[in-house]
Amino acid sequence: MKRRVLMTSGLAFGVGAMTAGQSTAQAGPLNLYSARHYNTDEALYGNFADLTGIKINRVDAEPDPLVERLRAEGDKSPCDVFITTDAGRIERARQMGLLQPASSKVLVDTVPAHLRDPDGNWFGFSKRARVIFYNKANVQPSEVPTYESLADPKWKGRLLVRTSGHIYNQSLTGSLLAALGPEKTEQWAKGIATNLARAPRGGDTDQIKAVATGEADLCLANTYYFANLLRSKKEADREVAAKVGVVFPNQADRGTHVNISGGAIARHAPNRAAAVKFLEYLVSVQAQRYFAEGNSEYPVAAGVELSPELKSLGTFKEDQLNARVYAQNNAEALKIMDRAGWK
Repeated sequence: MKRRVLMTSGLAFGVGAMTAGQSTAQAGPLNLYSARHYNTDEALYGNFADLTGIKINRVDAEPDPLVERLRAEGDKSPCDVFITTDAGRIERARQMGLLQPASSKVLVDTVPAHLRDPDGNWFGFSKRARVIFYNKANVQPSEVPTYESLADPKWKGRLLVRTSGHIYNQSLTGSLLAALGPEKTEQWAKGIATNLARAPRGGDTDQIKAVATGEADLCLANTYYFANLLRSKKEADREVAAKVGVVFPNQADRGTHVNISGGAIARHAPNRAAAVKFLEYLVSVQAQRYFAEGNSEYPVAAGVELSPELKSLGTFKEDQLNARVYAQNNAEALKIMDRAGWK
């Protein structure tokens, strides 16, 4: 785990709803446990310190160790805010009793209902769609209109996806479980396992690059990985993106599965007021613009300008299934994928 202290940064997106020195009455720093590992977030957190005068003490680590640390620390934990990627991870923390509700009209009014815990224990502050990428030379987008179509035998030996152990796939499968039921979801997972071009390995960017080189014709990956290839300063990355197209699945029915990065107030937060302020900052216009421009994530707040790369992907209908539902399905989804041979 890494500990960092952030005081200021040169980043500013405008004053918005906050002004510098607004929180001079706040007592003490904000202690943040973060499982987000994006270099661009440094400026985001620094901007909060600039706007509010609240010092951030940050501990960076992988999600599971952070959750275990919260559990082990108990009521002695200094953590005020826990943030992580994927609803499944933050929902696990809620189920373990490590979070507390945040009473905030700003959060409720800004974050769509399907992207937050119904009881107010956690809130999504950015989102990413899990979509189908295809080799433009070998596949027509009309051939893969849905997640279900990836299980068609015609794609045997032509599909790539990372392991079933990764929570992005558990959440996606959890959303199918809610839509299709256990029997059809297991049939789908078996089709995915049968159609793999090779054993799962690597991250989402690796799958996209393999599709571009012709190792496979299709893959599943999150949108921000592709958008970051589009915006890369490396010509080789942009060449990869040029060979690959994107399909937002299930536009004719439930919509495309969307996952979140989420934040929550720790159960024993010593500085709850600062914690609420920080979560509200994450859904402010300036922070939401940063998620879009800094890491190619979709904002949760309505009306926020997208990056050119995200705009180029087009608009899409997103699944309105509450994130807590597919998050709670993670464990069963993993069992289904294991039985199906998706390793």
